[in-house]
Amino acid sequence: MEALILEPSLYTVKAILILDNDGDRLFAKYYDDTYPSVKEQKAFEKNIFNKTHRTDSEIALLEGLTVVYKSSIDLYFYVIGSSYENELMLMAVLNCLFDSLSQMLRKNVEKRALLENMEGLFLAVDEIVDGGVILESDPQQVVHRVALRGEDVPLTEQTVSQ
Repeated sequence: MEALILEPSLYTVKAILILDNDGDRLFAKYYDDTYPSVKEQKAFEKNIFNKTHRTDSEIALLEGLTVVYKSSIDLYFYVIGSSYENELMLMAVLNCLFDSLSQMLRKNVEKRALLENMEGLFLAVDEIVDGGVILESDPQQVVHRVALRGEDVPLTEQTVSQ
């Protein structure tokens, strides 16, 4: 058996998804062109939801991808990487995202609270992963940075004293 030697890469995350109880997309960010069209992305999301929503495990191999996931009340969180990716790194991203949202939503990680705070979700995901490269895995740092960016007031809305 010939060993496959892969070049190391910083691009570890292929996608981050958040789906509701019915498998419908609430949030999806794809970092490469594995699924270039929205139709292909939706089909992949339905497939991944159908394979994972009844199980209690935390990891799956699906369509040549490594998928780590977690559920909370009425949400399903997924972090997807390639088949040769380190599962612990993907799980660190998933836990960071979940713990950051839990702190930002005051432990109320459910669909309605998430929809009311989508800007915080977008900022948190951008702080954790950029272009597939993991930037941060400490939820305290992510929450701190999101809070700082949330306080930024646009120049047009600033008063003279600001």
